[in-house]
Amino acid sequence: MKGMSRALLLIVFLLTLPAWADHVIVTGGPALRKWEDLRVKQDQHDRWWANFIRASTIRMDELRKAYGPGAKIIWLVYKPGYTTRASEDGKPYTTWITEQATKRKATIIWFHGTDDFIRKLNARPRHSIQSFDFFGHSNRHAFMFDYGNFVMAASTAWLHERDLRRIRRSIFDKNAYCKSWGCHTGESMSETWRKSVGVPLEGAKGPTDYTVVGKGILPIVKGRWAR
Repeated sequence: MKGMSRALLLIVFLLTLPAWADHVIVTGGPALRKWEDLRVKQDQHDRWWANFIRASTIRMDELRKAYGPGAKIIWLVYKPGYTTRASEDGKPYTTWITEQATKRKATIIWFHGTDDFIRKLNARPRHSIQSFDFFGHSNRHAFMFDYGNFVMAASTAWLHERDLRRIRRSIFDKNAYCKSWGCHTGESMSETWRKSVGVPLEGAKGPTDYTVVGKGILPIVKGRWAR
């Protein structure tokens, strides 16, 4: 009888585990050069198209080292930004991004806007997300999937604090580690994220600097990281 009870407890425990552990990386799009070249030099962004892509692949390499070759990496990428920048530069950026995903055995999922992003994120299994990283433009209230791409110095696609209540809390593991590598997220959005999603979000109090990613270093904060 005791043996049967132990076996039953083991079965119940196994059933409560996620089908797999997800490490989710979300990547926003770059600005267009035709808009940024009209701005004063100190206000220009994204002279290199791959700032957010390279930062994402650095993080993937970290995850592989920490969790092994079997770790499941889900890469959500805002496709319109890279399609338009590819057209401007005459380069096959979306093909190159796909090749980087294949090289690192990551599952790439393209999305096209706020509703599409939320739908695809919410499709993750219950309690499966062990880590979540955002690379892209942001301000204190929102992830900006697009900035300076369709309109100069403005965003046309974002995930605002008000949208966070639409994300299913149940897709996150209770100990999930979440971080935004965009500017100013720690000044407001991190608090709303914790209240809405149920786990902390580490964010920057101040701007972040992506100039180091070409050296294989994750973005640094000109301020401090906070939850």
